[in-house]
Amino acid sequence: MKNGKFCRLLIVLLGIAALTCGCGEEKDMDDTNKTTPTVTSTATPTPTATPTLSVAEKWSKVFAEMKPARTLKQPNCNNPLMVQRLGADPYALVYDGRVYIYMTGDVIETQGSKPLANSYQKINTINVISSDDFVNWTDHGSIKAAGYSGAAKWGGNSWAPAAACKEIDGKMQFFLYFANSGNGIGVLRADNPWGPFTDPIGKALINRNTPNCADVTWLFDPAVLVDEGGSAYLYVGGGVPGGNKPSADQIEHPGTARMVKLGDDMISLDGDPIVIDPPFLFEDSGINRIGDTYYYSYCSNFNVDGHANAGNYKLHNGQICYMTSDSPYGPFTYQGAILKNPGEYFGPGGNNHHCIFEYEGKYYITYHSQILDKPLGTGGGYRCTHIDELPVNEDGTISMGKGTKKGVEQLRYFDPYKVVPAATMRTMGGIETKTYGDTAKKYGSGDMVVTAIDEGDWINLGGVEFGEDGAKTFTATFSGNEEATGAIAIRLDSLDGEDVGYVEVNGNGTVTIELLKTVTGVHDLYFLFAGSGYDWNNWSFGK
Repeated sequence: MKNGKFCRLLIVLLGIAALTCGCGEEKDMDDTNKTTPTVTSTATPTPTATPTLSVAEKWSKVFAEMKPARTLKQPNCNNPLMVQRLGADPYALVYDGRVYIYMTGDVIETQGSKPLANSYQKINTINVISSDDFVNWTDHGSIKAAGYSGAAKWGGNSWAPAAACKEIDGKMQFFLYFANSGNGIGVLRADNPWGPFTDPIGKALINRNTPNCADVTWLFDPAVLVDEGGSAYLYVGGGVPGGNKPSADQIEHPGTARMVKLGDDMISLDGDPIVIDPPFLFEDSGINRIGDTYYYSYCSNFNVDGHANAGNYKLHNGQICYMTSDSPYGPFTYQGAILKNPGEYFGPGGNNHHCIFEYEGKYYITYHSQILDKPLGTGGGYRCTHIDELPVNEDGTISMGKGTKKGVEQLRYFDPYKVVPAATMRTMGGIETKTYGDTAKKYGSGDMVVTAIDEGDWINLGGVEFGEDGAKTFTATFSGNEEATGAIAIRLDSLDGEDVGYVEVNGNGTVTIELLKTVTGVHDLYFLFAGSGYDWNNWSFGK
């Protein structure tokens, strides 16, 4: 998939007229309530004088008449987390007050103008975004993990990442474990959660030559836990043995999950992998510690319904369920299901993949759905990432969660007075993001800019707190085409809301403007674009 306007590409290919995936009905943008300032001239009739328009007078009419681009996610929805790219198999890492979500970088496949189903064979990047409010997400790019251009050139694919961080020799280091298709696990390392990530060992960490791993049906889907004291454990595996006709015992007890202790360096194994036996395992290992209890979670297989023993587990096809133990090595005791298959919530079904994480005293589950397949008109199997709260009870049991479009309520208001990467948004229409700077371009992640801007494209942020004194100025930095021109309207509360400033774009550099009014209180914030060809790096409001 191209890094960006996959929806526009498919509109051209498939003739899709409108793209929407909202919590409610999408409304056409109504310009009738907009007003255009009246410009008068005191010049005498001869000779005719051309009045000099202010920036506001010049651009207010342009934006009043503009039709905003369509979106895949309405602003009243917090799921899926991003729509500028697809992302599957999410894994959460909480670090320094932010949650980083790492995702398989699904690639939209076509043959000519014909959409194809996801083969998963073209995936070699890992997408990463972060947030501290679970509504507005900063795009950190697509880590080049596997393949010719990737850090792990020995690998063909990078599926289902798992992330961890650990202080080693006085320095915090970050680790990404990923599946090379269904045949092994690789590891990447970085000094920051967004990279650049490199391959520290130049080969698979686990493959079919690793003891006790040769007969694992699918040697993939890692999960990692760094325990108190710094010990770390890796969980991998999945699949049902027996081919197309597994026995009832193979369905109930696939025996294809493995766990192993990692070395202190996080890039080696401390011992041989051992077998764990989640009932009705399909894939998708997860591992958490809550109090003194270890929680192993996973996705059930698609042979549960109709099995003679399914009722004993209160389990159905493709659900997330969990087991508990007082040791990371097990034995684990089955407890129950905690998230239904995405098809139960959103229509399209498919596999289920998750990560449970704690943030500021509450537990959440991040998972994927195929909710964008229909509006994109793709061939099926393309995933996007969600987050919803997970009810963990005082006694340590986990109740059934629920997948929603609404998502998590905003945890805190957004601060507009810091320097904000322009590739930070709740949702958008039309734009793309791309890497900025040599390091980010080489490794795929790091500094990002908003690019491929066209007339009517836009970005939205939710719950922006301007305070009682309010914002009086706005500063934006641009790069890219030196000859590009255009403008950005700063708009409040809705796509047809009030404009409080216009930023003229004339090539590269930094522009500071006085707002048309002091902006106070809390607002949803919209940036609407005119012109094209320029890249937007960052912005901030000033008092």
